[in-house]
Amino acid sequence: MLLFTGKGGVGKTTTAAAVALANARRGAATLVLSTDAAHSLGDALDRDLSASGSTGPVSIEPCLHALQASGRAHFDGSWTIVHDYLASTLSSLGVDPLVAEEMTSLPGSEEIAALLEVRDQVRSGRWDLVIVDCAPTAETLRMLALPESIAWHLGRMIPGTVGLRRAARPAAAAALGIPLPDVRFLEVIRAAYEDMLGVHEILASPRASVRLVMTPEAVVIAESRRTWTSLSLYGYAVDAVYVNKVLPPSAAGEAGAAADWLASWNRAQTAGIAEVSQSFDGLPVIRAPYLPQEPVGPDALAGLAAAWQDEALTGHVLDAVATRTMRVDRTTEGYTLALPLPLTTAREVGLQRREDELVLTVGDHRRIVTLPAVLTRCTVVSARVRSGALTVGFVPDPAQWPR
Repeated sequence: MLLFTGKGGVGKTTTAAAVALANARRGAATLVLSTDAAHSLGDALDRDLSASGSTGPVSIEPCLHALQASGRAHFDGSWTIVHDYLASTLSSLGVDPLVAEEMTSLPGSEEIAALLEVRDQVRSGRWDLVIVDCAPTAETLRMLALPESIAWHLGRMIPGTVGLRRAARPAAAAALGIPLPDVRFLEVIRAAYEDMLGVHEILASPRASVRLVMTPEAVVIAESRRTWTSLSLYGYAVDAVYVNKVLPPSAAGEAGAAADWLASWNRAQTAGIAEVSQSFDGLPVIRAPYLPQEPVGPDALAGLAAAWQDEALTGHVLDAVATRTMRVDRTTEGYTLALPLPLTTAREVGLQRREDELVLTVGDHRRIVTLPAVLTRCTVVSARVRSGALTVGFVPDPAQWPR
């Protein structure tokens, strides 16, 4: 599975569609699926995908299907059990019904539904390759952070709810002054917890990676750098970069305003491409020329794919992905936990130990990492950020290790 994201307007959807088409024409059963609310995938393919969220993938070519994820397709009446319980609880506390309705709406429901669609398509076994045209970077980061975050919160709701025996509910409810959730509530929470674990397992698997799409412009490159860092924080691997809209070089000896304009852009783009190569060192950088017309429809998309300098990458998750995820290693003193955090420094990283968890922050992004069992019985003794990775040192706590 390949996920494509980038700043709005850089050609993210077109790139995802072109990669999908190139693989399909090589004989791979390919699905290109959009989670972007802008619904641009159908425009790029020149097909109406508006109803595909409820009717299923649309055939574009013999080996290519496309799907616009529906924000509501995966929500049946089960979540109303949680909604109704929360609304009644707030009502019992004297909260205005209209305010309670706003407070009990499911946050991120559109993103969750899109992720569940991705999970179901991957699990269906129909496809050799699933390509996801994600929303622009900010929305993508929020979406990709949801599965682990929601699973973490739901996982802490379940033990407390299970521990409250049915016989004790009336007395507990009277003592607390609020209604207690029934068994159906617990079942919905447990199902949602398992859903999120399943989604995260697929997204973070070695068979999935993210590809960043950008243009050689300073503002776009800066956002792409931050996106790479944030994706690494959440445990997602980036395995390639696409640089779109590269202008042709100006002809020697040409003069005039148009020639000066093109020469100026050539200089700026040359500097931008050099910065991309330096910033994303170790990742393949695939350049696409600024085409004479917008690539709309399968044949035009095939032309874009043919123009890439390294189209061998169009359908492959690189082996290097496996080295870019969090790992735990044994040392002579104890253990180290290493997490790739490219393009960041120690002063930008926050680290806090909280019982059996590490709370990591980089800028506005936070991730709660549940420690492996062996590290829960250890003490943090060091932390450093070097060579694009955070390394945390642990030593066994003598009080928790058998003698």
